Amino acid sequence: MERPMHKLAQLDQRYVWHPFTQMRDWERAEPIVLVRGKGAMLEDTQGKKYLDGNASIWTNLHGHNHPKLNRAIERQLKQVAHTSALGLANEPASLLAEQLVKAVGRPLRKIFYSDDGSTALEVALKMAFEFARRTGRSRAPRFLSLDGAYHGDTIGATSLGHIDLFHKTYGGLLFKSDKVMSPACYRCPFNRAKPERADARTTRKCQWECVGKVESQLKRRKYAAMVVEPRVQGAAGMVMHPEGWLKRVSQAVIASGALMIADEVMTAFGRTGEVFAGRKEKVVPDFLCLAKGLTGGYLPMAATLTTQSVYDVFLGEYEEFKTFFHGHSYTGNQLGAAVALASWELLHQSKAKARRRAMERVLARELDSLWALAAVGDVRQEGLVAGVELVADWKTRRAFALRDRAGIRVCEAMARRGVLTRPIGNVIPLLPPYCTTDAQLRRMVRVLRESITEVLGAGQV
Repeated sequence: MERPMHKLAQLDQRYVWHPFTQMRDWERAEPIVLVRGKGAMLEDTQGKKYLDGNASIWTNLHGHNHPKLNRAIERQLKQVAHTSALGLANEPASLLAEQLVKAVGRPLRKIFYSDDGSTALEVALKMAFEFARRTGRSRAPRFLSLDGAYHGDTIGATSLGHIDLFHKTYGGLLFKSDKVMSPACYRCPFNRAKPERADARTTRKCQWECVGKVESQLKRRKYAAMVVEPRVQGAAGMVMHPEGWLKRVSQAVIASGALMIADEVMTAFGRTGEVFAGRKEKVVPDFLCLAKGLTGGYLPMAATLTTQSVYDVFLGEYEEFKTFFHGHSYTGNQLGAAVALASWELLHQSKAKARRRAMERVLARELDSLWALAAVGDVRQEGLVAGVELVADWKTRRAFALRDRAGIRVCEAMARRGVLTRPIGNVIPLLPPYCTTDAQLRRMVRVLRESITEVLGAGQV
């Protein structure tokens, strides 16, 4: 006898439209309705427990229902939940700005708050656009980003993206931006290494053709800025950039006179092994965009950090209208800033740093077992970001067709086994919360391995 659908699931299917979701598929089965969480675990209306395998879409750092983060919000609630940042200041936002600016270091000295990753990029985009015009660099400033780039869904941020599946539909709404080759080593057109499993993770000696493409493009046009996700392109399929690429590209951008916008919406706050991913290559951009993990996964909040020189071009007398005409109702929200400060403290505890390093090692060892599966083409890891690329043929790197729904079916099988994550096409991401135990990490990867075998076959290499 079929179990009746839970009332909350019925209400969801009747009224809610979900992001990046084909709702016809959604309506065919009862959705998982999550009602509580603790640490790395989530629980649904039926009492079934799940491991949060992608940190609730890359946002949750320290686990769900964390007592320190809960207390920070409770304390702030007893004072005030929100006041406008238009003409008014508040305590938590000021304290958080001090911490972030000190941590990043010069030349980033100013911070503009917004709501999420898209708006953080929108802020940087508008500032860079006007900076280029006011300094005489360009009357019609243009932007450069990577092939496969995704920087958000607001119109400006979408214009910086280059994933046709997401962006092409809105072409009539967008401004023109240029793209340049992504340093995606696994599918690099210059990589002639044979995909033999004995050296599946090695390639011929790299000649940095991808850097050369960036340098050539920067010479063709005067750009206002180049936008980059440092070290990892998330929505492109957890594409890990080779060591040294970011530094070389940063030097090329500086030499061209353009500014650099670092989209660290996903990569910051220890996710890639450092507080900020760019720090791994000693790269400090002209704009640093933060969101997702900023509040530890609790509340929507974002920040765009920039330099004194950018800030100064917006200074003038009231009647000159040099003001940065951009804002959000919840800019600098006290609850968000208060929990972000508590998350920042947790992030910098010595035990927490050591635990993240230990997790990286455990995750790497477990992921290594996936190379034996014929349906696995590549296994990528940067810190506590992992992406497992599924392929129809590992010898030729041939991808599964979209209609095969390979990634979706594997993630559905994982959910049945009690691990939640969401595919990016044929790539299965794993981004565990930092409270995840070694046993839970091993379970995540074991469930992934079992699910690949169930859905795509038990073929071994």
